[in-house]
Amino acid sequence: MPKFTTCDGVRIAYHLRGDGEPLLCLPGGPMGASAYLGDLGGLTAHRRLVLPDPRGTGDSDVPDDPASYRCDRQVADIEALRVHLGLDRVDLLAHSAAGNLALLYAARHPGRVRSLTLVAPGVRAVGIDVTDDDWRAAVALRAGEPWYEEARAAFEQVWAKEAAWGEVVDVIRPFAYGRWDAAARRHEALTRAARNQEAAAGYYADGAFDPVATVAALAAMAAPVLVLAGAHDGGPTPARAAELAALFPRAELVVQQGAGHSPWVDDPEAFVRAVAAFLAPDVRTLVVNGVRLAYRVRGAEGAPPVILVHGRCGDSRDWDHIAERLAATHRVYALDLRGHGLSDWPGGYSFESFRDDLHGFITELGLEGADVVGHSMGGAAAALLAEEAPGLIGRLVLEEIPPLFPLDPPRGPVERPEGALDFDWPVIEAIDAQLNDPDPAWRDRFAAIAAPTLVVAGGPAGLIDQKKLAWMASRIPDARLVTIDAGHLVHTECPGQFLSALGEFGIGQHARP
Repeated sequence: MPKFTTCDGVRIAYHLRGDGEPLLCLPGGPMGASAYLGDLGGLTAHRRLVLPDPRGTGDSDVPDDPASYRCDRQVADIEALRVHLGLDRVDLLAHSAAGNLALLYAARHPGRVRSLTLVAPGVRAVGIDVTDDDWRAAVALRAGEPWYEEARAAFEQVWAKEAAWGEVVDVIRPFAYGRWDAAARRHEALTRAARNQEAAAGYYADGAFDPVATVAALAAMAAPVLVLAGAHDGGPTPARAAELAALFPRAELVVQQGAGHSPWVDDPEAFVRAVAAFLAPDVRTLVVNGVRLAYRVRGAEGAPPVILVHGRCGDSRDWDHIAERLAATHRVYALDLRGHGLSDWPGGYSFESFRDDLHGFITELGLEGADVVGHSMGGAAAALLAEEAPGLIGRLVLEEIPPLFPLDPPRGPVERPEGALDFDWPVIEAIDAQLNDPDPAWRDRFAAIAAPTLVVAGGPAGLIDQKKLAWMASRIPDARLVTIDAGHLVHTECPGQFLSALGEFGIGQHARP
């Protein structure tokens, strides 16, 4: 395991996990070794985690001077690690108490921070108070849990100053997690074992923080910031996390539902989606109808906009080749629908919800009049939107979309495959149910689509009944039908022909005037 030497001669160990661009991850505690962070719920699939053990913890040396445990004095350790790694700028992630350390580092070295991710962060460094009322509100959220009454009584002792935190910590531990299950218990034991209690006493020593100066410095920081809070956490609550995010010029707040103080333990997939989307240089996010939607953008600002909507089980990456080609003449937006890719997976899915998210996406970004290209399920959602909001969409391309007749025979239950998926499995069940019994008004209203429309069929190998696609095209007033013998994934299997069809329709490099 590698080590580096700090300016005062202390040897500090760090651990490497995963591949890709380095992400420097600071453990909390305070003064906890990095082991409890693990792989941060699988974030190693996206980044190489650099996990230092703070001085006096884990495999790092114990300093001769205990005063060097003070939070502000450890800023130099982070800078020494950056230099040791040969990084001009760092992507920095900090959990819990280490949020204070990351804030001080960012304030002292703003030009060295490429991005800052603060997970359930400590907020003392910026003078935000986590109050007893904050904790009371968080505690009340857990009423009904089998351990609630005893744990709440212990908190009451703390609030009444009849007991110190350390005296009741074993009883109140469940409040740190979204659910107090076996995984949470294992993680709590690991967290406890990793902490240097003696060193922790010096972390918040007098003089560690100058909130006024820190806040002023952070207000000028150019780097993007993600503040990720657990909905059930009391320190900080989502409201306090929002206060922290408001201190930065470029900050995003994500509240992970059902999560406590270690959100990657409570729901690893949700945690990784949020952090990976923030860290990916080509991904942006916005919140529509309470759901965080991830999307990718290519092409020059000011170029005519075109929106690409993927099919079921896909995501925005499905359009990479098409998006790259269209970006020569267009500003291309490819989004991940809810339940797919790096967007939120809220668990409730329907053609209507996809339609409404697309509507919100267009209006939130000011893309009224943009051309929309939709494949399969995403195309059906776009068609429903064109029915409902005439004038919102410029040109409409519907590639191999279900024409919303009842399936014959209907689809029965499907068993979920093993392993991780890039989409939320309930999408399959929900959409199959609607395909089996679609609202007849949907197909009855094809005549309401005012946008010029290109219907792309995949020929005999396509998944969609080609006669029904032709019928659908005949019902849309300003529609034309083109068949490309490619099967269901026309834009993937025959991208050249697909792009030529778009160009003939007025979208792309060879578009006719």
